[in-house]
Amino acid sequence: MKKVRKILSLLLAAVFVLSFTACKENESTEAMNKITPDIDKNDTITKELEEYSAVTLTTVSMFGGTDANSGNYQTINEQFMEDYPYITIEDDSQSADQDWKTKIAADFAVGNEPDVIQYFTDANASDVLAANKFVTIEDIKKVYPEYAKDTLESALKEAANPDGVQRAVPTTGYWEGLFCNKDLFEQNGLELPTDWDKMILAIETFKSVGIVPIAVSLNNVPHYWVEFLMLSAAGPESYETIPTTAPMDWCKGLEMFKTLREIGAFPADTDTIDNDYASELFKKKKAAMQLEGSWYAGGIPDQQNTVVIEFPTIPGGKANGAIVGGISSGFYITKKAWDDPDKRDAAVKFVMAHTNKESVRIYWSGNGQAACDVDPLKALTPLEISGLSLSDTANTKSAPTDSRISQEAYNTLINGIVDISTGVSDPKELLNEVLTLNKR
Repeated sequence: MKKVRKILSLLLAAVFVLSFTACKENESTEAMNKITPDIDKNDTITKELEEYSAVTLTTVSMFGGTDANSGNYQTINEQFMEDYPYITIEDDSQSADQDWKTKIAADFAVGNEPDVIQYFTDANASDVLAANKFVTIEDIKKVYPEYAKDTLESALKEAANPDGVQRAVPTTGYWEGLFCNKDLFEQNGLELPTDWDKMILAIETFKSVGIVPIAVSLNNVPHYWVEFLMLSAAGPESYETIPTTAPMDWCKGLEMFKTLREIGAFPADTDTIDNDYASELFKKKKAAMQLEGSWYAGGIPDQQNTVVIEFPTIPGGKANGAIVGGISSGFYITKKAWDDPDKRDAAVKFVMAHTNKESVRIYWSGNGQAACDVDPLKALTPLEISGLSLSDTANTKSAPTDSRISQEAYNTLINGIVDISTGVSDPKELLNEVLTLNKR
């Protein structure tokens, strides 16, 4: 316990001494030192305490596993606990795969939700939102007016939940595209697959020389291919519309899984490997291409010889420069934390530490879409430049299918991809099952 009045004189003396010893930090160090907002000095956004009680804050985020920002997230947490030594963070961050989303929904259903969570804001969050355990930004601002003060209004609006209510404060948005090991293409006399003919030629050539053409786990994370094949076939308008029965263009997109498998586009063990293994194939130059998102770019070792390009339109497709992208996640405060006087203040401090300008600048670093008005922390690499070009030149950006249909329906779609690729199942039958589940 710390008595504020007892240490005022000591603090004033310390400030006096430190004013003579301050030194200039380099850019990245300065950014890290600014991540925790100095909200204790602002009486309008902090409760007045005679003493601070020890607080343990339970937190969850998607900055886990191989996510390129996992290190940044943990560094911000460590800095936060240094700045607020009476707050202890118990964090359980993981990769946001289907199993993790199911676990989170179960935790909320049984009252085991954390104090703060970074989670989806679209239909992916439907099960969790149904538990009605989040505090709205509007309610938080009534007590803490400077909450989310650095976040762009446009970003808050884009991160609103399907009911239009703003509950989550975002850090970054995203784009998805086709990552290519450009040096492998050059070594084999190939052009980048900017159209479907070049894509087929690349697949056949890489297959013949023992390089995996496309790194993907069809049993674990086939998501990106589901999205882009349906978007490529149907075009953004049809892709974004949820019908009652399977559209022909959606079926045509999913049929391409079987075509690609038959020509050897995927790893031989694509039905058993997980997404982390598939990513390692690409990063270690054992695979030529991988369809992924902007969060993936920062974790690629070879930033000089890797580029990301627009996914080529399949024959007869209607994509016309459309990509998958947007803002679909943010930091929520749960009612469990909000209703606890000590945890409330700690939770607000925590979210502001992760969503202020300096933290967003660190998280973004040129990848995806920043939720604050910031410049990159460093000079951009060729890969990052190609990502910005992809995002800036896209004719349209569409949210993925799981932002529009129920979790049960989407899980059924994803779980059926292996059988679609082997010809065991028919795309039309699978999609009709998915759409029927979605109507429930």
